[in-house]
Amino acid sequence: MNNGSSVAQLAGALRNELSRYSEGEKLPSSRVLVTRYQVSPVTVSRAIATLAAEGLVVSRPGAGVFKATARRATGAVGDVSWQEVALSADPPHTAVAPGGHGPGAASVLAALTTPPPEVIDLNGGYLHTELQPERALAAALARAGRRPGTWSRPPVEGLAELRDWFARDIGGPGGSLDASDVLVTAGGQSALTTALRALAAPGSPVLVESPTYPGMLSVARAAGLRPVPVPVDADGVRTDLLAEAFEATRARVFVCQPLFQNPTGRVLAPRRRAAVLDIARAAGAFVIEDDFARRLAHADSPPLPLPLAADDPDGVVVHVRSLTKATSPSLRIGALSARGPVLERLRAVQVVDSFFVARPLQETALELVGSPAWAAHLRALANALRDRRTTLLTALSSALPALVPRRSPHGGYHLWLRLPDGTDESAITASALRHGVAVTSGAPYFAAGPPAPHLRLSYVNTPGTAQLKEGVHRLRRAFP
Repeated sequence: MNNGSSVAQLAGALRNELSRYSEGEKLPSSRVLVTRYQVSPVTVSRAIATLAAEGLVVSRPGAGVFKATARRATGAVGDVSWQEVALSADPPHTAVAPGGHGPGAASVLAALTTPPPEVIDLNGGYLHTELQPERALAAALARAGRRPGTWSRPPVEGLAELRDWFARDIGGPGGSLDASDVLVTAGGQSALTTALRALAAPGSPVLVESPTYPGMLSVARAAGLRPVPVPVDADGVRTDLLAEAFEATRARVFVCQPLFQNPTGRVLAPRRRAAVLDIARAAGAFVIEDDFARRLAHADSPPLPLPLAADDPDGVVVHVRSLTKATSPSLRIGALSARGPVLERLRAVQVVDSFFVARPLQETALELVGSPAWAAHLRALANALRDRRTTLLTALSSALPALVPRRSPHGGYHLWLRLPDGTDESAITASALRHGVAVTSGAPYFAAGPPAPHLRLSYVNTPGTAQLKEGVHRLRRAFP
């Protein structure tokens, strides 16, 4: 049975069950549904998302899922059955990935679903409130609200002061970028969407690391692009295979995460940095550098390499930077930087999509990064990430020593675990959820069929290290 049919069948079963519930009544927890219907946690999340989109249930983070209150009709109920034909005539690219591989919109929704409060979350990709700079954000928001013109329309490219800050933050000490090279975006995901739509025509191939960030695969497929995987190893993307992939596909875009890659945590080796740029330049192609984890370096990290964009005078690199991962999921502020005519193409796509980023949010970001609290937060976060990584690795060494990664990452917020050959990773994630811990299956990180089973464990969405230890204890019980 394919995953799509499993989701449809579970959604249908839950839809029938809802007739027995009163409005506002709570549905069984995800763990109960996984056990009752013998499906994976992802299938449950997608089915719940389907019902929520239909207005049948309401998901309340930290509380659960409830039957929605019926909308009181103010007139006759129309016949919406025509939509079934209209929507099926040209299905969106996000509905089903080509060949059935990789994530569509449903996987993105599942990744954003908050597990029940009794479940330890080793899946989430945003900082727990205990790690967020809430006081600094509140103070920055208050100061921004008092700025003259905060509620007036900002420049479509973004506030000049914020663009200048991003240029200095990305370009490094040498000052290789200036404000005119930067566009402010509504977070990193929006920046990736703009870049891919601007640089590649629908139907064309785009080279991606394998494995890679599932949200980027979803963006690419939503734009009608065809992700082509290029394997990574301990030193980052295989540049020999990258050259072959450009030659075979004639692609004009390569998307990579050179620093603390998601999900492997790898850092692109120095000898490969120049090779990536040289190969792309020879192919007449762009490199989209997703630098999502630069502010997620651990306290024991060695000095970080500069972004690829800092070593690129020829405009090969389109750089993506975001403040969201290091602050709060609601501070959706990021930046695109590029040199040459491509910047105008990026600007045109962004303006058509969203006009501009809300000025109060830009002003808040500017106040935050310009305050002493910003540096203090980054220091505290670096220490916390180091401690949480160490705690998780120590717990794994005791409970599941065969899964401990060979290299300990010094940045990012997750561990990438190689499972033994033949392991059913979907069964493990389902069993883990039944035992009270949410982990991520490795399959969605591959554009094509995964070569081996994996799990990804995140360590930023729990209140503290005690929950990490308990989460590994529960995960151990999930294995046969």
